[in-house]
Amino acid sequence: MRYIRYVFMAVVGLSLILVALANRGMVTIKLLPEEMAAYLGQPLSYDLPLFVVIFGGIIVGLLIGFVWEWFREHKHRADARLQKREKEKLEREVKGLKRKSNEGKDEVLALLDDSAAAR
Repeated sequence: MRYIRYVFMAVVGLSLILVALANRGMVTIKLLPEEMAAYLGQPLSYDLPLFVVIFGGIIVGLLIGFVWEWFREHKHRADARLQKREKEKLEREVKGLKRKSNEGKDEVLALLDDSAAAR
């Protein structure tokens, strides 16, 4: 299984290198339209290779997706935290009740009673 993962990663890496080599041409990226940039006094434009723009778009899209999913799953994480706290509270309560019911008994007999109740 490990080798399949290595082969897959090598194929993905090779395809990314091929895309980068095929798209080395320079493109101009303008952050603002020319009319708005004139008000700022400087044109906000950069000359970048096309593959940098492509890979940058992919990375930004992935980051937006991860953040969106993290916000979407907030409700599920909050429910899990609440259930964990409730479970821990109930476990403490059960231990206290077992301790109270086994008060005055021999420790070995109390352990045997606990194991019989667990079955």
